[in-house]
Amino acid sequence: MKKVKKAIIPAAGSGTRLLPATKAMAKEMMPIVDKPTIQLIVEEAVASGIEDILIITGKGKRPIEDHFDANIELEATLREKGKYDLLKLVESTSGANIYFVRQPYPKGLGDAVLQAKAFVGDEPFVVLLGDDIMHDEVPLTKQLIDSYEKTHTAQIAVMEVEPHQTGSYGIIDVDSELEEGLYNVKRFVEKPKPEEAPSNLAIIGRYLLTPEIFEILETLEPGVGGEIQLTDAIDRLNRTHRVFAKVFRGIRYDTGNKLGLITTNIQYGLSHPEVKEGLKEYIIQLGKILEQEN
Repeated sequence: MKKVKKAIIPAAGSGTRLLPATKAMAKEMMPIVDKPTIQLIVEEAVASGIEDILIITGKGKRPIEDHFDANIELEATLREKGKYDLLKLVESTSGANIYFVRQPYPKGLGDAVLQAKAFVGDEPFVVLLGDDIMHDEVPLTKQLIDSYEKTHTAQIAVMEVEPHQTGSYGIIDVDSELEEGLYNVKRFVEKPKPEEAPSNLAIIGRYLLTPEIFEILETLEPGVGGEIQLTDAIDRLNRTHRVFAKVFRGIRYDTGNKLGLITTNIQYGLSHPEVKEGLKEYIIQLGKILEQEN
């Protein structure tokens, strides 16, 4: 069995939910305290044992490439001034081999993954979406890899959502539970209406797939929204190669919308050594102001 050493991070989306900030800035570069969102995604992959990462980019995404490139002038300046703590942060932006390829046209997540066919070859691989930050003692990507090493089949991360939210996610139709938190799946349904959803277990932004997915993506017709939907390809893959759903029990931060980005910054700020005390004090004072207003 081949080890999982490769990862794909689709980052070609336009980020319309974060306009106007994303008019001239890649949404994946929006900061979480002092790190771009995409750096946290890369760090999860590296902490899970991933060695090679392909980032799928598009128009206006050059800052992502610049961020993971070496900045010799900045590093030299920090070294000369003895700012070694900052130098360490700048030098440790990846920890893996990072490559880039452009998605010429925005035709959906399935099409973005298809751009990685040559990079992946005949190996299993993970897909990490750039909007979703997952927090747990064991990284979610590592959880999927550990499960794959036992089952030798594709794994999709899922978690419970409110019934009215099913129209925003791919939803699984559960067949049976193999072990606690690991499900056999009848079918995968892309963005069903609440009254048509087979469950409230939603696919979140982590996938471990096998290379058979590419042959399916190459012939897949557009689905919801006129796009090539990865969920549709996974549903077809499940008919010939089992795809299991693994429940994530940690904390998921959705940074792809304004409120999610703000709350994620607060949560991460409360554990950041430089700002946590000041932020706690600010929240206490804000609470007092809100009480007075009410």
